[in-house]
Amino acid sequence: MWIDTHCHLDATEFGADHALAVQARERARGLGVGLCVIPAVMRQNLDTVRLLAHRLGDAYALGIHPLYVPQARDEDLDALDAALTEHRDDPRLVAVGEIGLDFFVPALCEPAMRERQTRFYRAQLRLARRHGLPVILHVRRSADALLGALRELPVAGGIAHAFNGSAQQAQAFLDLGFKLGFGGAVTFEPALKLRRLAAELPLSALVMETDAPDIPPHWLYATAAERAAGRSQGVNTPAELPRIGQVVADLRGVPADALARATSANALVALPKLAALATGGTVA
Repeated sequence: MWIDTHCHLDATEFGADHALAVQARERARGLGVGLCVIPAVMRQNLDTVRLLAHRLGDAYALGIHPLYVPQARDEDLDALDAALTEHRDDPRLVAVGEIGLDFFVPALCEPAMRERQTRFYRAQLRLARRHGLPVILHVRRSADALLGALRELPVAGGIAHAFNGSAQQAQAFLDLGFKLGFGGAVTFEPALKLRRLAAELPLSALVMETDAPDIPPHWLYATAAERAAGRSQGVNTPAELPRIGQVVADLRGVPADALARATSANALVALPKLAALATGGTVA
């Protein structure tokens, strides 16, 4: 089976009542996506992702995303700690995430906001250490800063989501026990560096993800000009994972089913609590 290690099925694109998420999830399951991980992004959706994961038979992570740090309050970290404590015995809670740093958005690069992001990131690393959980990292123009904090505050591994750094940065994450997430971005032929990494990194380094509804693969993506001409942007869902996986398999010159087995095994290493869900009869 495939494991989608990162998808936001609670996003508004899937409907306020999550009915579209249920439909998308069933479609993905029919295509061999046996398990998904749904990360939280802010205090307000900590319960949402937990309940949705139970509804769908999937897994979830709890954290505060760097894009939501500007509106977050310091007490949100206390709420996160309380949620991690309350649900520590929940087999579907597999990580602290999505956390990290974003130095791409201009407003987040202002000195005060960089400092605030860093403070929230480090605080959540400490929570992951306290609760013995791996982390799911948002990495956007921030790999070196993320790595520096991880060396000071080592955690139980995890996933560098949507990795798009250098080979040296990739190796640094691997050395710290992380796996690297590959998704829709790798399907674009101009993404030469990313496609080279997908082809050349050790197979043990890779996990698969969609980041649904974000980071659509090339067959769903519409440029601004195409949208102006009337073409709608396709909505990314976990059902796209096998086709994305086929692209990576082709880049590596291996059968897609072999890639599915290997990357799913890697996901269980990165997020050990997934193993019970993958083998405990909860996955179709």
